[in-house]
Amino acid sequence: ATGVPIAKIAARVMAGEALAGFPARAEKRNHVAVKEAVFPFARFPGVDTLLGPEMKSTGEVMGLDRDFGRAFAKSQLGASAMLPCHGTVFLSVRDGDKPGIVPVARRLAELGFKLVATGGTLRALEAEGLSVGRANKVMEGRPHIVDSIRNGEIDLVINTTEGKQAVTDSFSLRRAALTERVPYYTTMAGARAAVEGIAALRAGDLEVSPLQDYFNGSF
Repeated sequence: ATGVPIAKIAARVMAGEALAGFPARAEKRNHVAVKEAVFPFARFPGVDTLLGPEMKSTGEVMGLDRDFGRAFAKSQLGASAMLPCHGTVFLSVRDGDKPGIVPVARRLAELGFKLVATGGTLRALEAEGLSVGRANKVMEGRPHIVDSIRNGEIDLVINTTEGKQAVTDSFSLRRAALTERVPYYTTMAGARAAVEGIAALRAGDLEVSPLQDYFNGSF
């Protein structure tokens, strides 16, 4: 993406070479590159999709375009995570993320999505004037959010958790989203990126260009 062999330089520095011995190349690029990891979770029933420090990916893809939204959308397409252009979004975030979810939810509503959320997130969004439907957690009884995902009623999931019990309680939600191929984001950074990607898809101007065009400036 940058034209600089960063991994090679890092390996040689770790082997004892001085960083100053490598030529500085601060090149301005007219494109953005987004790398996305590819995971084999669908091949292993019962495995939690929540990421941790250990390596779980089996490959990577990269999206290139003139801005972040388009590049992110391409990276998701490459990883077979199909961002929706319409439908219903489920939101459930930890307390620390409630202020940050408001602009994300507002932008999704502006794009025409219906919003549903669990109790605490619902109250936070309604307090900001957003129209939000209620979704039950699994422990709150049926029909709950996992039922909605399995019934094809949810098109995007944004769920951040905190604490061991919350992570355990949301396991069935993550597995249902994986099984039904519903895009699922577990961080606010991921949620914001998804919104930008959706907006780019809605604009409908994604292009495919030769890699050489990105680096010679003709894109």
